[in-house]
Amino acid sequence: MDESIRHHNPNPILRANPLSKLLFWWMNPLFKNGYERQLEVEDMYNVVNEDQSETLGNRLEEEWAKEVERTKGGKRQPSLFRALFRMFGFEYLLLGLILLLEEATKVIQPLLLGGLIRYFTPGSGVGKTESYLFAGGVSLCALVLAVTHHPYFFGVQRIGMKMRIACCSLLYRKSLRLSNEGLSKTTTGQIVNLLSNDVNRFDQAVIFLHFLWVGPLEAVAVLAILWHELGPSTLAGFAVLLLLVPVQGWMGKLFSKFRTKTAKYTDERVRLMNEIIAGMRVIKMYCWEKPFGDLVKKVRKSETNELHKILHMKAVWECISFFGRHICVVAMVITNVAANVPVTPEWVFVSMAIFNHIRKCCLRFMVAGVRGAIEGKVSMDRAQTFLQLSELPSTEHGRHEKDYSPAKNCRIVIENVHAKWDKEVDQLTLQNVSATVESGRLVSIIGPVGAGKSSLLMAVLNELPLLEGSISVTGRLAYVSQQPWVFSASLRQNIVFGNKYEKAKYDRILKACALNKDIAIMPHGDLTLIGDRGVSLSGGQRARVSLARALYMDADVYLLDDPLSAVDAAVGRHIFENVVQGYLKNKPRVLVTHQLQFLKEAEQILILKEGEMIGKGTFKELSMSGIDFSSLLKSDDEQTDKTASGHVTSTSGSHHLQRSMSHEPQSKLHESSRHRLHSTSSKSHEVINGNLRFSVHESMRGSELSLTSVGTIGDEFSAEEVQLPEEEERHQGTVGLSIYYEYFKAGAGIIKFLLLVFLCLAAQGAYILSDWWLSRWSNEEEARYSALERHNALLAEGYYATNITIPIVDTNFNVSVFSGIIGGVFLFGILRALMFFKVTVDASQALHNTMFASILRSHIGFFDTNPVGRILNRFSKDIGHMDDLLPVTFFDFTQCALLILGIVGVAGVVNPWVFIVVAPLIVLFVIIRRYYIRTSRHIKRLEGTTRSPVFSHLSASLQGLHTIRAFSVQGKFIEEFDNHQDLHTEAWFLFLTTSRWLAIRLDWLCAMFVAAVSFFCVVAADSLNAGLVGLSMTYAMTLMGMFQWGVRQSAEVENQMISVERVLDYSRLPSEAPLEAPNDRKPPPDWPQHGRISVQRVSLKYSTDTPTVLKNISFTIEAREKIGIVGRTGAGKSSLITMLFRLVEPTGSITIDDVDTLQIGLHDLRNQISIIPQDPVLFTGKLRRNLDPFSNHSDDALWKALGEVQLKNAVEDLPHGLDTEVSEGGINFSVGQRQLICLARAILRNNKILMIDEATANVDPRTDGLIQQTIREKFRKCTVLTIAHRLHTIMDSDRLLVLHDGEIEEFDAPHLLLQKPEGLLRKLVEQTGKTETTNLIEIARKSYENKNRDDINEEVQASNLAEIMRAISQHDVAMTIEELDELRMAESKEKEAENGTGDKEEDIEDAAEKVSREESETKDPVQDIGGKDEDLNVDVGEMDNGVKSVDGPTGETPVGDVDDEVESEEKSKLLADNGKKADDLDVDVGKVDENDEANETENLLSKDEHRK
Repeated sequence: MDESIRHHNPNPILRANPLSKLLFWWMNPLFKNGYERQLEVEDMYNVVNEDQSETLGNRLEEEWAKEVERTKGGKRQPSLFRALFRMFGFEYLLLGLILLLEEATKVIQPLLLGGLIRYFTPGSGVGKTESYLFAGGVSLCALVLAVTHHPYFFGVQRIGMKMRIACCSLLYRKSLRLSNEGLSKTTTGQIVNLLSNDVNRFDQAVIFLHFLWVGPLEAVAVLAILWHELGPSTLAGFAVLLLLVPVQGWMGKLFSKFRTKTAKYTDERVRLMNEIIAGMRVIKMYCWEKPFGDLVKKVRKSETNELHKILHMKAVWECISFFGRHICVVAMVITNVAANVPVTPEWVFVSMAIFNHIRKCCLRFMVAGVRGAIEGKVSMDRAQTFLQLSELPSTEHGRHEKDYSPAKNCRIVIENVHAKWDKEVDQLTLQNVSATVESGRLVSIIGPVGAGKSSLLMAVLNELPLLEGSISVTGRLAYVSQQPWVFSASLRQNIVFGNKYEKAKYDRILKACALNKDIAIMPHGDLTLIGDRGVSLSGGQRARVSLARALYMDADVYLLDDPLSAVDAAVGRHIFENVVQGYLKNKPRVLVTHQLQFLKEAEQILILKEGEMIGKGTFKELSMSGIDFSSLLKSDDEQTDKTASGHVTSTSGSHHLQRSMSHEPQSKLHESSRHRLHSTSSKSHEVINGNLRFSVHESMRGSELSLTSVGTIGDEFSAEEVQLPEEEERHQGTVGLSIYYEYFKAGAGIIKFLLLVFLCLAAQGAYILSDWWLSRWSNEEEARYSALERHNALLAEGYYATNITIPIVDTNFNVSVFSGIIGGVFLFGILRALMFFKVTVDASQALHNTMFASILRSHIGFFDTNPVGRILNRFSKDIGHMDDLLPVTFFDFTQCALLILGIVGVAGVVNPWVFIVVAPLIVLFVIIRRYYIRTSRHIKRLEGTTRSPVFSHLSASLQGLHTIRAFSVQGKFIEEFDNHQDLHTEAWFLFLTTSRWLAIRLDWLCAMFVAAVSFFCVVAADSLNAGLVGLSMTYAMTLMGMFQWGVRQSAEVENQMISVERVLDYSRLPSEAPLEAPNDRKPPPDWPQHGRISVQRVSLKYSTDTPTVLKNISFTIEAREKIGIVGRTGAGKSSLITMLFRLVEPTGSITIDDVDTLQIGLHDLRNQISIIPQDPVLFTGKLRRNLDPFSNHSDDALWKALGEVQLKNAVEDLPHGLDTEVSEGGINFSVGQRQLICLARAILRNNKILMIDEATANVDPRTDGLIQQTIREKFRKCTVLTIAHRLHTIMDSDRLLVLHDGEIEEFDAPHLLLQKPEGLLRKLVEQTGKTETTNLIEIARKSYENKNRDDINEEVQASNLAEIMRAISQHDVAMTIEELDELRMAESKEKEAENGTGDKEEDIEDAAEKVSREESETKDPVQDIGGKDEDLNVDVGEMDNGVKSVDGPTGETPVGDVDDEVESEEKSKLLADNGKKADDLDVDVGKVDENDEANETENLLSKDEHRK
């Protein structure tokens, strides 16, 4: 689908001749380009056919299918290894023959060296000519090694690459076929880890496997040769190697054990990071940085603990590998000394050279082979387990072309379906569901949250397995999911979805889906790239793109899972008329909806409750059967009002949609966190006394105007701007020394670093010293042995005495010194390795923690502009490199560098003539490395940037899995994945070939160095002895292979340090303000007490280069006020949340209860504001932890909160209650249940300020009503700010804040704002249609009148309080307190006896009589009036409350002002007790007119009595 990733640049290897392939000359043009400029994707060579992902994936899929088929019914499990071996085994075995030739050359070369050393031994008989021949033979072997080494390594690395590509392709294809049961047993993080880390081990595993059979074969050959040359002492050296074999096996098992544990913790960490990055906005607003940070640190610590164990074992092996040759030589020397066999330079250095090769082969390459085999097996087992997860059956309900039927014959037949997601529970997800959807018919499915609506569609899609019944689908299916799915590509690619682009059809669909104006303002039109998960689009845009995609597929049958919930009413009506009833009118359509205004237009309606179909029929049939639809619609208004056509309306609170359900048991939520993917049956919140009830006002909320974009779809339709994702930063140039400094600084202080340097130098010094001492000792032994031979020869000739001086050699001393030096080599070697690995792992852990802390503290804009995959790549691939590859590579490079310097130094000191050749070779080396490193760096960075899309595509595919399968476009997505893989393979292939290009040239330089040293030794024979020649030549031969490896490792270290550089980049992100303020700026502990918000001259912009979104706004919200926030798209509604939470720092002044929130810590602020977000976010882990991550509340408090949102019974029915595991993304709870859990969080926080961000946009009317009711009851003492998606939810607010273009357009009571003919709110309301406008105006009017009565009552109460305080100032305090107590007791009795309006009237009369009696007993008239008014006011207030409960717009009982009254009384009592005067209160007694207030109270009382 993404054509942008394809380019044409044929691979020159296809036309290269054999010599060019052998020497990699065909790479020269690329190196030239890379040296002159930065390489781009277009410069990479296309993948050859044998390396293509599609080709390899198809082959492996066939082989795996054979494996599965062969093992059916048998005990043997299918083996991924056997499948891979059939694909690559023969080619891999042939490469083993090349390795055998190379290893044979390595054995022959030391034997030729022995002949050269004999030339320097006195009396050996080797002439000058023969010495040149031996020198030439040694040089020729070096050239042969240079030629044979690289074809083998390039070949096996390429096979490893093919294995990885094939496995990735197979795993991706498997992920698209996973059933719900299979998905429940894995996670996105695990699948990403399989493709990013596990299969990558195949690249390394295959390199050294051949040494597992070549090594023993070579060892046997070497044993035979050395036995022939040296005799039985050879066995001593080989005995040491044999002793290491069981150790090798034991450590291999430990490697496997630790690697498995490490992979498990890595999976867990990557999964956690995926959730944290995706839910960062919620984490910041809830102040959950610390618990999530602790959780990640805990998992990371467990991971690094296992990593330490692995690296400790690697340290031991590196040490053994480092001085393994010396152990063998020591064993042979001691054996020879014990047997009185002379230690001569010839056999010492020949055996040393041979054992050097054996040591590499057996102790390095064989160990690497064993380790690679074990790690590869672990990875293969993990992949094999994944491949054996259950998958969907291959039948796809007639969606293939061969089953294609004309549209008139397309249909869905559902017959007596029973199904459930979890086989282990008894509760059915669907039961007794039957329906038929014919061509041209619309079937609507309604029901409460968790009723099984989405599950029914999943059953039609074959996602939900059936227990009974059948579902047949004739024709191709298209599916629009409830949560819109958009992938990272252009907008056009998201809609066309891999089909042929037809402009006329495309434009028609855009118009039908109201997308044309949105596209018009996008930077690049419909070719604009949108970010991961469609982050740059709004929810409404994503929904319309998802719908447009379904239309463009031109399918036969359409399943629409509530696609209208994310768009506003005007757009929803447009889509319903132009798409559901327009574009698709001749096709079978199933529409799941919560918006009841569309039901009348459906040919059939299905009502689901707890998975069971409780009603089916037409609108008319269901209405006649007792389900009262007629009260929900007014047909007369519909016919005359096109704009409001289809809107549900009602003006009273007495009508209900009702059906008897007394015979049905209440459903229970049994789904465990491991076995449920979709919304299933849950405890119904609609069951009231056995009946299913839909309140009119609750159902109406599904039809109210959403304000994400306002206006009709004509000229007034407001398009939404698109925020483009940022391109990933790509560094240029070399990795600076500062990166290395930061790396070692993170892992070690100055003392630890100096100690590491000392250990490295000490180990290398001991290494060279041991060889030099052995050379010196062997020369002494050679001289002594030669003198003894001449002496004995003269004695044999008959001489009785000779003048030959026989040197005295203290063998025991030499053995002791040599053994001590070898001990030093071992000690310094293992300490060096342990210290090095500790420093690197500590650095990796420290940098991970620093980056994680930086991510947690970074601005929210960072997560909006960077896709999840990009950020996650730093925590998965880059941290993986720092954990696994960088420590070993860096250590290997350090060791090689020290050895190379030692070798060149020793060779030069022994024979200064060597420096003549060394100088130009160094110049050539510097030129070649510099030429190489530029191109290598470009390619490595290209490899990194081309790797990210592979995992982004994988992640996006898993998110949209059901949509992909519904559309039967798995093949297209597999093709897309293969294209991404091929692009990455292009970069990886160049990485391999450029490495070989460098290596073969460096090996040629080394071959020249070996030739120079060998011939210069012959030239300078007069000044050299056998020991020094053996030492310098052995070292020179060691340089062969080591030099190019060391240089390549230096480049590899630099490439891998890019991961450190990338991690450091994310460790330096701009940070938010401090979480906690200094003590002198901290708010009081009980702040805020009231919740009064004052905003003065505040402006907000998201970054310096973006426009201002809030422009110098000022407003004040009083304590406990309920504020609604409305406005067109882009008006700045969501920016208000950003401003108040300081997700972006605003300018100006924001105070809460007179505390400047811009001066305090972020947690000080955010902890005091609760929020219910639009998209409910749950995190993996226990439900308890999702509610209360800090464990601040008791279980009783948690259960109480769940009970208040009516989830208590549902959670109690779960097997583990509060300890139930929430699966990834919270998918084992329905969307509505997730929203209720978020509401429970807000209740637990119990803050004075609550913000609601369109929290009910995606839930059904019943859940909407539940949320609104709970908010009114639980947050009545709070200041509540609600961003409106449905106007009905905010029309009874105290005031509405109407925003336009970042400025406050209007701010007043809704009723007053609606009186302005040209007001913005009036226009927004009128756009809902005549009927709905009338309804909304009536709600606002009634709310305004009720609140006005409350305000009058408050004024009367204040007047009464003033009178009482005046009486206090003039009369006996004790008597007044006694009167107040009597009034309070009377009020309490009245409340307890209150049973209805009639009771209230009697209570008022009793209270009035009591006041009269008290009045007659009181002498002071002022006091009498105050007491009477006080008492009357209480009763009037109560009466008003009763009236409100009848006439209120929502049928709910609003809270009166009892709290305020009690507060006033308590304040009066307190002041009276303290003997204070009335003027201490904030009430100006002098301004109160007693007579006026008394008259006003009597008038209000008479009005209320008249109303009753």
